[in-house]
Amino acid sequence: MEFDIRLDCKGVDWKTVSATLKAVGMGYHEPDVHRRAFEASHTTVFIYHADRLVGFGRAISDGEYQAGIYDVAVSPELQRKGVGKVIMQSILDRLSHCNIIVYASPGKEGFYRKLGFKGLQSGMAIFTNSTAMAVRGLTD
Repeated sequence: MEFDIRLDCKGVDWKTVSATLKAVGMGYHEPDVHRRAFEASHTTVFIYHADRLVGFGRAISDGEYQAGIYDVAVSPELQRKGVGKVIMQSILDRLSHCNIIVYASPGKEGFYRKLGFKGLQSGMAIFTNSTAMAVRGLTD
């Protein structure tokens, strides 16, 4: 399967971004909120197949030694076809000099382990949506 990898936000259909995140069970917002988040990110990756946006991801970073990966999502019908790996490898290549943290959706940890990520012994979070914390099994 051939993919077109784009590393900027030009021409992105933000409604598709929002709909894809919703379809895969991740947190999503109005399209313009996603546009602003991706445009403010250090690294962005958008994957197209036959001129259709099928996956994406982004990283925030200081550009020197710390980075975090967010919003990695692939259209449900193209999952397990290598799209996620292409997204992650594109991001990792651009941040190879950084420590990188990824926020994984429950059940997707194995995918990230295959890419070299390891579990953390500690971590804490504050979510603006307390329901999101409960769904993810986060407690005091």
